[in-house]
Amino acid sequence: MLQDAEHADHGQAFYASEGGKDSRTRREPALARRKREGALNSEESSKLLRLARVVSRASEVFDDPASVVNWLKSPNAALRANAPLSLLDTDIGAESVLDTLGRIEHGVFA
Repeated sequence: MLQDAEHADHGQAFYASEGGKDSRTRREPALARRKREGALNSEESSKLLRLARVVSRASEVFDDPASVVNWLKSPNAALRANAPLSLLDTDIGAESVLDTLGRIEHGVFA
């Protein structure tokens, strides 16, 4: 979800070398489709909304952006050793992450 520009460029180069298709599924990659269509599909929109909600809440709980990113990428015991970012594909996962942030904010770690 949070890729820097260099990684995105490498991904674009790979897909270009594969004729613009993902070699595993032979589907058009999402980045190329979004560039062509200029819009996200409903699943992508939902994922982006979940990410925005979690990042906003994490920004309220932690002091600085680096701490937010570090927390999102790090395994968390309260989330069964999953990194919060890895759980944002579903509403249930995002709610678990938001609940964990609430517990951290209130000093309830278990």
